[in-house]
Amino acid sequence: MNLEDVHRGIHKHKSRKRIGRGPGSGTGKTAGRGHKGHKSRSGYSRKPVFQGGAMPMVRRIPKRGFNNKWSVEVFAVNVATLDKAFEDGAEVTLELLAEKHIAKGTFDEVKILGDGELTKKLTVTAHRFSKQAEEKIAKAGGTVNRIAPKRTPAERVAAIDAGSAS
Repeated sequence: MNLEDVHRGIHKHKSRKRIGRGPGSGTGKTAGRGHKGHKSRSGYSRKPVFQGGAMPMVRRIPKRGFNNKWSVEVFAVNVATLDKAFEDGAEVTLELLAEKHIAKGTFDEVKILGDGELTKKLTVTAHRFSKQAEEKIAKAGGTVNRIAPKRTPAERVAAIDAGSAS
């Protein structure tokens, strides 16, 4: 085998397949759709859960609990955790919280809660703050920076719907 053989048959700009352009093209007449039936018709689309007419898995499995796809996943961090993890005068950001393995998993927003004591002057950047947390941060001489959520509830639903369609 030669090095040139690796790329044999691979074309950078492959020309598109011209479907339904006569018998000489190889994809004429039925245009690769077979003969008759639902799938051969224009405008055909199958539901993502369709399983050949059998009862779909989605309907066979029992449903439990409540799932709100519009809800915002909020990750809570207490001021006591910030007091342990950061030095005096540090700037607390979402990136640093993730780096120090404080904010784990998937979430949309971070909320700072007021449980515990804060003895260090910190500049805390997060989406939400409880009243107690704000008071404790201010009392310790720190500052609070609110950031806008990364996506609105409508954008969340669009992303979820796009994920379930594929």
